[in-house]
Amino acid sequence: MKGNDEFGCLDNPITSEGKPPNPRTPSFGLQSPTTDGVLKPCKKSLVRHPSLVKSKALDIAIGNGYEVENRGAEFTPIIRSGAWADIGFRTRMEDVYLRIDDFTHDYGLKKCADVPNAFYGVFDGHGGKHAADFACYHLPRFIVEDQNFPEEIERVVASAFLQTDTAFAEACALDSALASGATALAALVLGRMLVVANVGDCRAVLCRRGKAIEMSRDHKPNCNRERKRIEALGGSVYDGYLNGQLNVARALGDWHIEGMKDANGGPLSAEPELMTADLTEEDEFIIIGCDGLWDVFRSQNAVDFARRRLQEHNDPAMCSKDLVDEALKRKSQDNLTVVVVCFQSNPPPNLVAPRARVRRSFSAEGLRELQSLLDGLGN
Repeated sequence: MKGNDEFGCLDNPITSEGKPPNPRTPSFGLQSPTTDGVLKPCKKSLVRHPSLVKSKALDIAIGNGYEVENRGAEFTPIIRSGAWADIGFRTRMEDVYLRIDDFTHDYGLKKCADVPNAFYGVFDGHGGKHAADFACYHLPRFIVEDQNFPEEIERVVASAFLQTDTAFAEACALDSALASGATALAALVLGRMLVVANVGDCRAVLCRRGKAIEMSRDHKPNCNRERKRIEALGGSVYDGYLNGQLNVARALGDWHIEGMKDANGGPLSAEPELMTADLTEEDEFIIIGCDGLWDVFRSQNAVDFARRRLQEHNDPAMCSKDLVDEALKRKSQDNLTVVVVCFQSNPPPNLVAPRARVRRSFSAEGLRELQSLLDGLGN
């Protein structure tokens, strides 16, 4: 069984071991070290994607009708994380993950150094692993290199996804062997703020006092909103597949597939959907996983399972492995990658439903009968 030391599954992107291959052109936003060892962004990487330069503020909403209340202003998350990946029943591993508990420190930034800051990502490749490797290596760099990070975090993250997609197109133009695609989900924690950006069918589920809150939405071609967007851009949905070829409506890469993307857009979108939440003392952990996990777990089922495991051992790495092992037992047919991030040092507490207060009363007739009985006992 392959665990979290799987090649291509990165816990520390700065180390050279297991790092995705560097692209072969300087236009991909590579960082170059200065004399003091601080990474300096290339000018190219600071260019905002044209679709976001003059756009209005992104419409951020919490899925499934949940409103995240702004409570617990004094709460500071204590971040602990772990991850596990397994090739499953596939012949090759195309999943990649990234787990960084101290985001700004690892990337040589001083911003946000005095508050919790972390970055987590899962990337599910298809048609090869190159797109997943590329996104895993470059997406966080496009984020931290942006001069508006972290003040405009939502816009920066959305722009970084599109820049990563454009940069990968340039890489594929130079080397056709890189042609592939990937779904991607990134989760950032900055202080109490949780930001989740998703392209495709990876999923992030927040556990709030035992309740599953989906922080992403699966982008499937047969979803009404995605279908309308696809058809408006000249695409079609056949038997649940975009143009009869892909079972996702959004993804990075796939520039080589005719009719999916071009310089003017296309039915396959790389624009992420973002959701945000202010973490409170009721937020216990978040599960981030590729679709291989969610093929056999419902969101609430995964939260319940992970919560029980964390109550037993309070170890997010073991919890990630437990989820993967259980998915294999449930016969998931895909690669499996799970990241579990805890926001508190203690294990999740036992939830005891409060007993309803029952008000008991006697009827007038009952009181008269009781009075008669007492009077009889007194005689």
